[in-house]
Amino acid sequence: MPGVSLSLLVLKTRQLDELRKFYSLIGIQFGEEQHGTGPVHFAGEVASTVLELYPLADDARPDSSTRLGFSVSNLDHVLKELTENDFCSHPKTRRTEWGYHAVVKDPDGRSVELCQR
Repeated sequence: MPGVSLSLLVLKTRQLDELRKFYSLIGIQFGEEQHGTGPVHFAGEVASTVLELYPLADDARPDSSTRLGFSVSNLDHVLKELTENDFCSHPKTRRTEWGYHAVVKDPDGRSVELCQR
């Protein structure tokens, strides 16, 4: 669709540090932010999209139905880092016409597709 791009994606979690660590191992660099009296959260950039990680209220449940996809330069290295940090265990990989893929779960249970093209 011409003229449209995704500029912001916000994930809410009760496991802020774990989620930040997971997405950092994929290759996203986060900085800590706070706007006015709002909550402390983390923000990083993926191409031209800002990914923000916000704290979730104790009585709310994180959305685990969202599936995210990221292109990575070295899938085997990312999977090794995730495995060594106990985020996944023996992830299955596959080769398709679109690249070398794996699907893992983030700490909140969201499916995260990683693809090396």
